[in-house]
Amino acid sequence: MSIKVELQPQPQGDAGARVTPSWPMLRTLAGIATLSGLLVVLVYQATKPIIAENERILTEKAVFEVLPGAVSKVDFVLSDQGLVPAGEGAVGVSVFAGFGADGELRGVAFPAAARGYQDVIQFLFGYDPACRCIIGSKVLRSTETPGLGDKIDSDPVFLENFAALDVSLNPEGTGLANPIVHVAQGTKTKPWQIDGISGATISVKAMTRALQDAASRFVPTIQGDLATLTAEAP
Repeated sequence: MSIKVELQPQPQGDAGARVTPSWPMLRTLAGIATLSGLLVVLVYQATKPIIAENERILTEKAVFEVLPGAVSKVDFVLSDQGLVPAGEGAVGVSVFAGFGADGELRGVAFPAAARGYQDVIQFLFGYDPACRCIIGSKVLRSTETPGLGDKIDSDPVFLENFAALDVSLNPEGTGLANPIVHVAQGTKTKPWQIDGISGATISVKAMTRALQDAASRFVPTIQGDLATLTAEAP
C-alpha cells in the first residue's frame, strides 16, 4: 500500500505578501487630519458668537448681583486715559457703572482673576465709591473642587466678607491704604481682611490675590473719574 502526497508550491520570500503602499496611507491620514482640523475651525466659528453672547448675559447678570440696588448699567473701558464710555474705538478692560432707579451711582463692577487650585478663577467685584468698600463678589468662571473650592461663591458666611470690605485709598490716592489679606477662619479683626474657609484655603488665597491686584488698579481710577461716571447716568 502506498500513500500519495502532493506538495503545494510555496511563495518565494516576500513576493506573495500584501504590503500597503506608503504614499496612499500617508495621503489618507493627511486627508483625515485636514478634514478634522477644518471641522474644528468651523465649529469654533459657528459657536463663537453664541459663547460670546452667553458670556455677555452672564456678566450682565453678575453686575446687578455685585451692585445691590442697581437697576441699570453703563459700560466703560479702562484705557490709558482713564475711564471712557465703551463704544467704537474704545480699547481696554471693561468695567460697569451701576445706577439706581433714581439715577444715582450705586457702584462700579470690575473684573479680576488669579490662579486657583485647578485653573485660573475669574471674578467680578462690586465697589461703592461712597463707602470706599467692596460690596459684592461673583465667580464668573471656575473649575475649583466641588464642595470645597467652589464655596468662595456659595458659602453665605464667607460672602459676608464682601458686604463692606474696606479698600480705602492712601492719602495720595494712588493705592490701597491697607493690603487685602487672607486670615484663618474666625480670626478676622480688620475690615480689610478676608476670613477664610477651612478646606478651601487655596481658592480663598486666589480670590484675595485677585481682589488685591484688581482693586489696586481700578479703585484709584474710579475715585479719580467719578465725574465721568456720573455724567453718563441713564
